Amino acid sequence: MATYHSKETEKLYEAVISLENTKECRKFFEDICTVKELLDLAQRLQIALMLKEGKNYQEISAETGASTATISRVNKCLLYGTGGYETVISKLNKDTEK
Repeated sequence: MATYHSKETEKLYEAVISLENTKECRKFFEDICTVKELLDLAQRLQIALMLKEGKNYQEISAETGASTATISRVNKCLLYGTGGYETVISKLNKDTEK
């Protein structure tokens, strides 16, 4: 996996974690992303969640409209990435259990 470390990306990460709630997060992402970028990010998270549920590429593609290339990329990140998806999925699962 390529790394994306720079002053600018670090500032972006700091900006994201400074947000206090979903409303602030929504407003920030709607300003910083195009509609397509935001939908693509949301789709990748949905794909990761579905892969963790054990769904296969065909099921995921049919449900999300994602290409198998996109699904494969997300799967590669789950298997060999930095653990970002795992962290978020774990946190989402904890929130769901509450």
